[in-house]
Amino acid sequence: MSRHKPKKKSKALKIVLIVMLLLVIAVVGFGFSIYHNINKTAKNMHNPLDRTPEVTREANLSLNKKEPFSVLMLGVDERPGDRGRSDSIIVMTINPKKESIDMLSIPRDTRVEIVGKGVDDKINHAYAFGGVEMSMNTVEKFLDIPIDYYIKMNMEGFKEIVDAVGGVDVNNDIDFSVGKKQFSKGQISLNGDEALAYARMRYDDPRGDFGRQMRQRQVIQGVINKGANISAIWKYDDVLEALGKNVETNLSFSEMKDIQKNYKEARHKIDPYQIEGQGSKIDGIWYYLVSQEERERIQGVLKEHLNI
Repeated sequence: MSRHKPKKKSKALKIVLIVMLLLVIAVVGFGFSIYHNINKTAKNMHNPLDRTPEVTREANLSLNKKEPFSVLMLGVDERPGDRGRSDSIIVMTINPKKESIDMLSIPRDTRVEIVGKGVDDKINHAYAFGGVEMSMNTVEKFLDIPIDYYIKMNMEGFKEIVDAVGGVDVNNDIDFSVGKKQFSKGQISLNGDEALAYARMRYDDPRGDFGRQMRQRQVIQGVINKGANISAIWKYDDVLEALGKNVETNLSFSEMKDIQKNYKEARHKIDPYQIEGQGSKIDGIWYYLVSQEERERIQGVLKEHLNI
């Protein structure tokens, strides 16, 4: 296991996402006009769910009491007439007392029980079968932890969010190219189009999907770093426009304010995780298989961070 604008009038990624939440809450308090616009954007993004969870808490979650919580981040490729599949699946647990965030990437080909469908299939198919609700229930059962919130993002729209914060900086560990764009090894700066291409590449990486997951986490963290910087405040209108068009979440504006107040220090320490397993074909279909031992180990890590 590894611990490893658009213009004003004119668009994690694999996840989002708590990142998008941080971009919104970063500008709270900078005047009534800004506050009003944030509130309006939050309402546009808000889409509550009425679901029966697979894993329940002993008592209702209280953000005012600074209790740890979890977020499922879904990066979705949506097409006209097709719901699409979740290209990115990331679970984040936020613990304010430890001032840290655990970020778990789940390979999209992981073979799991699809809750509500009654079949074992690739985990990213849960979204295709039953949208956010089935994805949350499936991830909940697989990890045996409550999933409190979700943040869904249109993957193509992620480019707008990266551009709105002025691009991101990442530390690339391998040389590779995508089309005519060369990504050199070392510290590099990326605009929206580049960030999306960087995060999606996997075929020229000997680590395959694991390398892609690592780059996705880098871009997400880069957005967090830029979005939390005071310079992003002056671009708040572009940030809000990008968020409003591309992000959906069950987090209310009131809950966003509670998180800004009680959890903001956790963004300084993000610990990445990935699930170990092996690829294998079943009935001619390639899956990523995770042993029960590895599944229980990652469950233990997340439960400890959630204090459950």
